[in-house]
Amino acid sequence: MPASDQARADAWRRVQLARHPKRPHALDYIERVFTDFQEMHGDRLFGDDPAIVCGAAFLGGRPVMVVGEQKGRDTKQKLYRNFGMPKPEGYRKALRVMQLASKFGRPVVTLLDTPGAYPGIDAEERGQAEAIARNLREMSRLAVPVIVACIGEGGSGGALALGVGNRVLMLENAIYSVISPESCAAIIWRDSTKAELAAAALKLTAEELLKLGLIDTVVGEPAGGAHEDMDAAARFLSDSLLQALESLSDLGPDQLVEQRYVKFRHMGNFFA
Repeated sequence: MPASDQARADAWRRVQLARHPKRPHALDYIERVFTDFQEMHGDRLFGDDPAIVCGAAFLGGRPVMVVGEQKGRDTKQKLYRNFGMPKPEGYRKALRVMQLASKFGRPVVTLLDTPGAYPGIDAEERGQAEAIARNLREMSRLAVPVIVACIGEGGSGGALALGVGNRVLMLENAIYSVISPESCAAIIWRDSTKAELAAAALKLTAEELLKLGLIDTVVGEPAGGAHEDMDAAARFLSDSLLQALESLSDLGPDQLVEQRYVKFRHMGNFFA
C-alpha cells in the first residue's frame, strides 16, 4: 500500500476507534483513575448540563478538580447527555469549578470527549460562543496546574473550551481537530463521503499532533483500543496524569500562567 494510502487508512481507523460505541468515556475514567469524586452541578445562572461532569476528587492522594465531557452509552444516556455536546451552562459550570480550584489551590484535570459544542438555537440564544470564549480566556489565567487529556473525540471549540492546559495529553486512538472529517469533506470537496481523505489531511491523530507540537504526550492504549480493556487504559492514563502533575509541582502560580501562555502562543508558529 502506498504511504499516502496507508496514512489515510490509519487516520480513518483512529477516527473509528475514537468513536467506538464501547470506548470509555469521562465517567469511566473518573471511576477508575480518581478517588472520592464528588460531583458538582449547575452554573448558578441557568441550570445544569449533563454533557459536562465535574467535581472534586483525589488523584494519587492529591486533591484535584476534575472536569469531563460525557457521552452516553445507550440511547437514553445519549439523549440525557446530549451526545456529549455541551451547552453554555455546561461550560459555565466547568468554569465555576475551575475557578474554585484556583481559589483553593487545587490542580485541574480536564477530559475532552465531544464531537463539538451543541449548535442548537437554544444554546446560541444563551451565549454559546461567549461561554466558550470566556473559558479560553479564564483557563489561560488559572494560577494552578491545568492538565488536559483528550480521551476520545476532541471536536473544535467544544473541546478547546476545556483544553487550555500546561500539559496536553492525548490517548493513542483519540482524535483532536478543528472540524470533523465529514464536515471538512463536505466543505472542501462538497462530498461528505470523502471523510477518509479529509481525516488524513486534517492530521488529527495523536502522532501527528505531537509532531506539530500541539500536544505534549501520547498515552498508550491496550491492543485494539481502550474499549478492549478499560482498566488497563485507565492505568495508562493515571500514570501519565501523575507524571504531568509531578512535572508541574515546582512551578509557582505566575510561572504556571506564563508557561501556559507561551505554550499556546507558539502553536501554529512554524517559522520561529
